[in-house]
Amino acid sequence: MATASPAKTTTAAPTRAAAPAVDVSLPSRREFLYYIWGASIVLLLGQSTAGLVWFMLPRFKEGTFGGTFKFDPARLPEAPDIAPASEPSGRFHVSYVNEEIVVLYAVCTHLGCLPKWVDTNHRFECPCHGSKYQLDGTYIEGPAPRGLDRFVSTISFSDGTSATMDSAGNPIPLGTHTVEDIVEISINTGSKILLPPHP
Repeated sequence: MATASPAKTTTAAPTRAAAPAVDVSLPSRREFLYYIWGASIVLLLGQSTAGLVWFMLPRFKEGTFGGTFKFDPARLPEAPDIAPASEPSGRFHVSYVNEEIVVLYAVCTHLGCLPKWVDTNHRFECPCHGSKYQLDGTYIEGPAPRGLDRFVSTISFSDGTSATMDSAGNPIPLGTHTVEDIVEISINTGSKILLPPHP
């Protein structure tokens, strides 16, 4: 008699479903150019903005126009009411008038020419259109709308005191001090005071 052998039952290991393939297609030519143009414009705007900010930030050093000048009092005129001391690199004149000191911007208020001190006439005269100014920068005549502008300045004296130009730009009175008492004159060429228009 034949005997039947028990049937072997095998269990198949569970099969994992195949992961779906992620299909990443390459950008089309149009998309590629779109991304490149966009990146180029962003880069250009970033560089332009950085350059503009760098250009607009003030970076004036001491002793350069727009910064602060330390004027040597030994260069002041020996007596009041004579020719002013000029500093071409700072674009200013230092005048000693009636026991007062004033620092004038050496640019004509008409169209920006450079008025020169004329010793024979005892005044500043603009070579371009003939505006004339007194030693303290006060308007005399010509097409200029006002007197010469002033720079904010501070005078330091040997006794430790100091005097600063007021907001109206009036000359700094020496008071009880003399020119010999002046230790330093600090001139801020970045801070200009405009005089009111002449009548």
